[in-house]
Amino acid sequence: MSWLSIAVETDCGHAEPLADALLGAGALSAGIEDADAGTPDETPQFDEPGSAAAPGWARSRVTALFDAGVDPDALLEACAARAGLPGLPAYALERVEEQDWVRLTQSQFEPIRISGRLWIVPSWHEAPDPEAIVLVLDPGMAFGTGSHPTTRLCLEWLESVVTPGASVLDYGCGSGILGIAAARLGAADVLGVDIDPRAVAAARNNAARNAVDVRFEDSAKEIRERFDLVVANILSNPLKALAPAICAHVRPGGRLALSGILAAQAGELIAAYAPWIPLAVAGAREGWVCLAGEKAARPAPSDRLLFADRSG
Repeated sequence: MSWLSIAVETDCGHAEPLADALLGAGALSAGIEDADAGTPDETPQFDEPGSAAAPGWARSRVTALFDAGVDPDALLEACAARAGLPGLPAYALERVEEQDWVRLTQSQFEPIRISGRLWIVPSWHEAPDPEAIVLVLDPGMAFGTGSHPTTRLCLEWLESVVTPGASVLDYGCGSGILGIAAARLGAADVLGVDIDPRAVAAARNNAARNAVDVRFEDSAKEIRERFDLVVANILSNPLKALAPAICAHVRPGGRLALSGILAAQAGELIAAYAPWIPLAVAGAREGWVCLAGEKAARPAPSDRLLFADRSG
């Protein structure tokens, strides 16, 4: 069995309407990407909830997958009209043959070396270094496979600060990779929380696969504990909103690391956390940063009041 991939280049304003029209015409899938990807004119797009930026590329490529028997001229002429494009746009065709999609997907995920002693290895691979600390993790629904720069920055920070017996909170745990890594690095009491129940379920499965004792819970539940180390790899807007709550869970003298932050956003986050914990850039990778800092040995009055209110 085979399929037909149809690719059309258009402008930002017509890309989404065209993709919607193609899906409405029976496309198995439709996607939009930068037509200049891989060239000096490539334009990275970063966005998150609450961002005022309008996503899209001046030169966009819309690619849709159809059954091989479609008439591309008739199909595209009708879809272009629905998207507000005049006439039949130029397009490129590619036949997509049946493949072993599971094997093809697995081939795209190789072991990831985080450091000299820490590796992330998919379950279908052998550990490259049997003497290393190996985290067995497969790509899935929850964020965090170790390939994203923000996850790597957090793993590098954890490796540098986790000591035997430490307590660790992973705020926004996703796949659970950071909590699992903390446990494998010697932490004794590790808790991961997330607002997505699917992430919590995935994290629990990953902890069982790695034979570590890590608690993963719905973050809607009240957390009254304080921890030696707190790490939060989310996004800048949620991190700013959650600053009082996150800082309240760092014990006096404990450490905090934040990621999911673009380099240009670092100053805003440092200012947002300044009333509780002074932060500085602890690492940078591919335009993303990790901020880290240590809480004063004596908690700030606002920190004490927050916990008093929660316990009341």
